[in-house]
Amino acid sequence: MTTNQLLIGLGLTVTLAVGSQVLASRLRIPALIVLLPVGFTAGALTSDVNPSKLLGPVFQPMVSLAVAVILYDAGLGLELRKLKGHTRRVVWRLIAIGVPVTMALATCTALLLLGMPEQSALMIGAILVVSGPTVVGPLLAFVRPSERVQRVLAWEGSLIDPVGAILGAVVFHGIVSGPHTHVFAAQLGQFLASIAIGVAGGAVGVVLLVVLLRVLRLGEVLGTTAQLAAVIAVAAACDVLRDDTGLIAAIIMGLAVTNMKGFDISARRPFFETLIQLIIGLLFISISATVTPASIRHLILPTLGLVAVLVLVARPLVAWAATLRTDLNRGERGFVGWMAPRGIIAAATASTFAPALSAQHVGGAQKILPVTFLVIVLTVTLYSLTAVPVARRLGVTRPARTRPLLVGGDPWVIELGTALQSAGLPVLMWAGAETQRGQIRDAGLELATGELLAAAIEGALLEGITMVLLLTSEDDFNALASTILRDNVDGPVYRLRPRQPGHGVVAPFTGGEALFGAELTGDAVIQRYRSGARIMSRRGCDPLPAAAEVLFVIRADGRLAPVTDKSRPAHQDEDTEVVLAR
Repeated sequence: MTTNQLLIGLGLTVTLAVGSQVLASRLRIPALIVLLPVGFTAGALTSDVNPSKLLGPVFQPMVSLAVAVILYDAGLGLELRKLKGHTRRVVWRLIAIGVPVTMALATCTALLLLGMPEQSALMIGAILVVSGPTVVGPLLAFVRPSERVQRVLAWEGSLIDPVGAILGAVVFHGIVSGPHTHVFAAQLGQFLASIAIGVAGGAVGVVLLVVLLRVLRLGEVLGTTAQLAAVIAVAAACDVLRDDTGLIAAIIMGLAVTNMKGFDISARRPFFETLIQLIIGLLFISISATVTPASIRHLILPTLGLVAVLVLVARPLVAWAATLRTDLNRGERGFVGWMAPRGIIAAATASTFAPALSAQHVGGAQKILPVTFLVIVLTVTLYSLTAVPVARRLGVTRPARTRPLLVGGDPWVIELGTALQSAGLPVLMWAGAETQRGQIRDAGLELATGELLAAAIEGALLEGITMVLLLTSEDDFNALASTILRDNVDGPVYRLRPRQPGHGVVAPFTGGEALFGAELTGDAVIQRYRSGARIMSRRGCDPLPAAAEVLFVIRADGRLAPVTDKSRPAHQDEDTEVVLAR
């Protein structure tokens, strides 16, 4: 290809990847629903978006390393202390039972419905055991199921990917090596050897990260690039020794960083999040562009049958076995049995091994990539359209009700917490002084642990908290805390308006949005409270008392809307208003 063709192809691929994700965000749907058909259409209409032509033999190694980076990032979000008891048992069972059961059913279905020879059917079965964080994560964020269900599915998706990739590599080498290697013991030995190489590579990678992040103590920017370089280097070295073992090394490195003491890794990682989004978009556009309309024309109906077996037979059976004799309730078990979309690992494995099997003249190999593409499209579309109503029907969705964290222990703050709690909100409070903590307990309010803010400052997400209200009498503390916490909470951060907005430790325009009207600073609230004003709640249909200030509006569905300079919630009769009045 000429330089101009390469530039056009690369530019178009990046544009389609990012543009598809932007469109999906505006439509409020998972990005894969847009990425896959866009890539397929681009591949059908133009030859410019063709990774084999653009990158040649470099494409497959780049895919493997890109997936390693994705799994490292997934590992960073998996805290072992949260995986305990029955939740841990379910995750291990989903992998230990799910892999062989899904592989067996997918292989048999491919033999019967797709008419694939034994070797290609076995390859399809190995490819389709995976799920993946790149698909499960966005769907869970969209559905917002209960924390335990979300944890089970997130862990399963992250851990089953490298296992599935290794399994695919072992099956591939077993096929191309000839019939004399088709012995179970030999195949099991190959699988265990791959696991051992991945674990050893992960251990080396952890030592490397310890040197980079704990000994050298690199800054945020250089530390991030050093992590990226370490993951790519270790994954590449492992893959040289044995295919796809770098994926195991990568996720072990991510798990170690997030679970070992001494690593200063934020819960929110803007650079990694941006990089992962770009990688996912590029991979799905590129891989789906290699699938031609002619290759899927006669496979649509048989693949629908394969998807039906995976969705209606394999997954419910695996989920039933995995959750047997655990404390998951019926709804949680049902939702685990209804969530197993296929994602980037299935696509990457198929795009890696299918062309190689075709080159070896293995019968049916030409069907592997288009069938995998169709399974990904169909499962992602199905689960995207049904996950929310199914979760609601099974009663596993989180309520829309706001769960605010109130930081501060002054009397008026405790009274505010009581008013919000009496209106039905699950209030959590935190204060530093022991006397204030005692007053919070005496008021019957839930008190956060003393380490809560310290953990958040170190980068831990405040799980379950959907809004933070910084209400201490120290303006600088509020400003600093809002700057730190805004990236560690799943919702907005607000702070009291400072006495002197023109100067302070933190610039007035940084951190969380200031609460209440322009005249109602923190000092003003305290002075009014000392003068006899009180925090009270009232129905929105009742007349507002004279000289009263509306502070918050609680919607009928439990959403909390603060009053600010920029936003004054529109009045509705079914609202509950929290006011400061005499």
